Amino acid sequence: MGMSVTISVATEQDAEQIFRLQYLCFQREAALYGNYRIAPLVQSLDSVREELATDCVFVARLGDEVVGSVRGSITEDGAAAIGKLCVHPRLQGHGIGARLLRAAEAALAEERGAKRFRLHAGHRSEGNLRLYRRVGYETVGTSQGTDGVPMIVLEKAAGAYAATA
Repeated sequence: MGMSVTISVATEQDAEQIFRLQYLCFQREAALYGNYRIAPLVQSLDSVREELATDCVFVARLGDEVVGSVRGSITEDGAAAIGKLCVHPRLQGHGIGARLLRAAEAALAEERGAKRFRLHAGHRSEGNLRLYRRVGYETVGTSQGTDGVPMIVLEKAAGAYAATA
């Protein structure tokens, strides 16, 4: 009998596993853009710990192993910024990313009062863009990442989070 993946609020003890998982998962994105200085790859462990203390952070677990994570926070305009969604490469394509998004959206709306959700995806990140559109996000603009990567900005209303599947 196999174990199932569970979604839960991240704890301080998850920081190192999130940090390592993030580094592993964002290698593909870095290669896609020829830029290994993208934010998730240069983030420090201390910075991950700070996000755990202040942001809404969820993890996907397979037993004791963290196999996915996502973070969200409320921005100055009241939107919930969702970022650094990642799932271990061996488990991608099984709905874990959508489950993590759903958990973050629910917490950000119910506990922090978010009225809409916003995320950024690299313009060449076809798989990520497909997931976000499938769960209700729509393109609202573009931006330039601090690392120089052109980004697509996507949003959806907080009332739509229940439809994320």
